[in-house]
Parts: sequence; C-alpha cells; structure tokens
Amino acid sequence: MTTTHPTPRVVEDVPKQLLIGGRLQDAAGGRTFPVDNPATGKSLCEVADAGPDDGRRAAEAAAAAQESWAATAPRARSEILRRAYEIIIARTDDLALLMTLEMGKPLAEARGEVAYAAEFFRWFSEEAVRIEGGFAPSPDGRSRHLIMRRPVGPCLLVTPWNFPLAMGTRKIGPAVAAGCTMVLKPAPQTPLCSLALAGILTEAGLPDGVLNVVTTTDAGALVEPMLRGGVVRKLSFTGSTQVGRILLAQCADTVVRTSMELGGNAPLIVFDDADLDTAVEGAMVAKMRNMGEACTAANRIFVHSSVADDFASRLAARMSALTVGPGTEPGTHVGPLIDAAGRDKVDRLVRDAVDRGAKVLTGGELPDGEGYFYPPTVLVRVPRDAGLTGTEIFGPVAALFTFDDEDEVVRAANDTEWGLVSYLFTRDLDRALRVGERLETGMVGLNTGLVSNPAAPFGGVKQSGIGREGGRVGIDEFLEYKYLAIPAPGQ
Repeated sequence: MTTTHPTPRVVEDVPKQLLIGGRLQDAAGGRTFPVDNPATGKSLCEVADAGPDDGRRAAEAAAAAQESWAATAPRARSEILRRAYEIIIARTDDLALLMTLEMGKPLAEARGEVAYAAEFFRWFSEEAVRIEGGFAPSPDGRSRHLIMRRPVGPCLLVTPWNFPLAMGTRKIGPAVAAGCTMVLKPAPQTPLCSLALAGILTEAGLPDGVLNVVTTTDAGALVEPMLRGGVVRKLSFTGSTQVGRILLAQCADTVVRTSMELGGNAPLIVFDDADLDTAVEGAMVAKMRNMGEACTAANRIFVHSSVADDFASRLAARMSALTVGPGTEPGTHVGPLIDAAGRDKVDRLVRDAVDRGAKVLTGGELPDGEGYFYPPTVLVRVPRDAGLTGTEIFGPVAALFTFDDEDEVVRAANDTEWGLVSYLFTRDLDRALRVGERLETGMVGLNTGLVSNPAAPFGGVKQSGIGREGGRVGIDEFLEYKYLAIPAPGQ
C-alpha cells in the first residue's frame, strides 16, 4: 500500500523498527506492514512486521537484562518512571495527535488519554519505593521467617488498540517498578504510540534490554513460542475473552503467571428515583468514551419503565447533537471506528436488533464516504434475544431495555459470562449499596459513568479476567513472595 503524503511530523519522528536489547532493528526478512488512519482508510506509514525469531530474540534480551535490572535500587526505578511521566506530559499535544492519527479518537479525548497514561507512571514511581516484606517468629519459636518480595521475571505484555498509550503505561509502569524486564507486543492497528513510548522510556534512562518492543501482524505465531519457551515468566494481556482462553492454555505448559483484562458486557441501571440529568450524563460517558470502543462501555442500558421514555428522549437528543468526523478536526465529538471490520460488526448488530423489533431513535444508518464512521445511535424496545445483548458492541450504539423490579434487573444484569464493570443510578443509599454488592462485576460506578483511575484496582470477575491493574495491588501482579527460614538463637 502506498503511503499518503505528506506524512505528519509526529509520524515521521517515531521509529518504525523493532526495539530489541536496546537496538532498533528490522524484522527478520525485512517484513513490514502498513499503519492506517481510520478516518481515511489510507496508510500513514509502515512498521516492522516481526516473526517468531524476532520474538525469541526479544525474550532472550529481556532475560539477559533481568538480573541486573532486578538489582537496581527501587529509587532508581522510581526516578526513571517519574522522568518518563514528565516527558509524556510535556509532549501531550504530539502524543495526542499521533494517537488520533492511528486510532481515530478526537484530539480532546486523546489529550485526556495522554494524561491518564502518564498518571500510571507517576503512580507506580511512588509504589516502586514501597515494596515491603516482613519478619516474624514461627509459632513454635524455633525459627524466624524473613519474607521479601522479588520481581517475577521477564514479562510479555500484550496490549490492545483502543487505548494505545494508556494500556502500555498501565502494564509497563508496575513492571518497571517491580524490577521486571519486558517484551511489549502492541496491537497492529496502533503500534506507533507504543514505539513512541519506548523512545520516551529510553530517554528517561531505562537501560537497554529492560523494555523490548515487537510489532507484528501475526500475534499467534509470535506469542505462542514465547509463552511455551520457558523464558517468559509472566503474561499480562488485555483483549478479548476468546483470545484470553487460548493464551491461558498456552501458558499452562510452562506455568506462566498470568493477569488478564478481558471482555465486558456492562449493564447500566437507571432506577425510578435516579436524577435523570446525572443518569443521562453518566450514560453518555459510559457509552461514548472512545466512540464506545471500550471494554467498560455500557453495553446494556436498563431503565425503569416509569422513566424510560423521558430518559430515552434525553439520551437521543444528546447523542444526535454529537458531531461525527475526523478526530483532527475542531469540534469533532465522535471519530471513526478502528477499521472496516469493527464498523461492519456494529452495523450488523444494529440491523439484527431492528429486524427483531427494536426502534431507532437516532442514528442507525451506515454513512457513505471514506473512513470507518458510524453515527451515534439509540435503540429502544430492544428484545432480549437481540445479538447485541450477548456481544460487546464496541461502537457508539446505546441499547435500551426496560424493567419494573429490582430483583428482575439484577438477574438480567448478571445474566452474562462477563463481569468487568456495571453502573447504577439511584438516590437511595440503601439501594445503591444493596444492588452494588449484588452485581457480579469487579467494578461498579455509582451515579457515574467513569470508573477508570490509576489509583484504583481495575479488573473483572467471571470471564472478564484475572488479577487487577492499577491501585496499591497493581504492582503485586509483577512480584513474587520469597521467604528465608532462619533458626532461632539456641536452636
């Protein structure tokens, strides 16, 4: 595919090669692949397309750097993360533009992600110097137990395309803080943010080999040998539940430690006593962040029948007022979806719901022209057997259902294999606590549509994942316990 001209400076400035052992290098055989702008469908540039041999060399480079990196003082690791945080903040505009070009989200939202991404480095720079152990006598008094925390070892980090900078920092931050070396495999749709991030960390003083970056269009061929090869000791993966199951099986052979943030099917519940202004605003945030391309997006919106019409009309008015266009254009609220496959999936789910009896209040029509755009859409009277009730929509489509009874809506909300996040809107504190405890999700947004925060543990239950990212516990995923048994004096 021919690259469009002129190439934006922020794209030109990003290295396009693999980073292995501190050295930029071509993929084996010189293979490359294009990175497209979803607003136009045209190529921005080409980057190295790694294969299994490249992955093996990256894993070996991480393993070679592990011992010396683990021995680095916690304060030194902390200062590297802090410097990287400051560089990211200083380059907010360039990083936001790069993100918008390769991923599509509007510039204002991209700037928000840059700030969110940087905060993971600041948070874990502070956690790096707070890794603690313990000392205690045994119950029988015959020995002493010295307990310490040690890095788990070389890690494979696999990140998605929807938050291309923040998903990198959310994994790299705790790994660096814990003293682990890494191989980062970003999504092929959005490799540029990861390559730019690697450059920032190098500039901040991260030693050669601690972070290695391999970009590829064949994740299966690259990742499986690394997981089965005995060098990688930890996998951190964000992506679909389907792929997560495959990776868990591959990790079993060498008992690779795993943490996974997988799919979601988030319910958003609006009770009859909710403040509807707050509920509509919360639904807009929970549904439209990142054009709906988020595992935390509200997938099923349950509204009490007594306020359903009012809520639906308010939400449709807000959705129809949003401006759709390239993320680089001023005034754009909704950018393109990531690619043709993603847009076609959204359109297919909407048409299926309509064919089954749903009514479109706004949107619902596939637009003409270049790019992968889809209009903000509100559906009411959605039948429970519509395909979008059991599938992540991953687009700007709000599907509304009605309910009359608290027990009924809790059963419906929990009737899914996923359990990442849920949202509920009510002014009744007892109900908020009662329903919040009953919802089978790892996170609950109470009268808010935003739950993501670097200082809080992010993750789900059931088939939405294993482990947590962020918060005080985020670094635990990259640490092992080790204890020394010491005879007590006189024993």
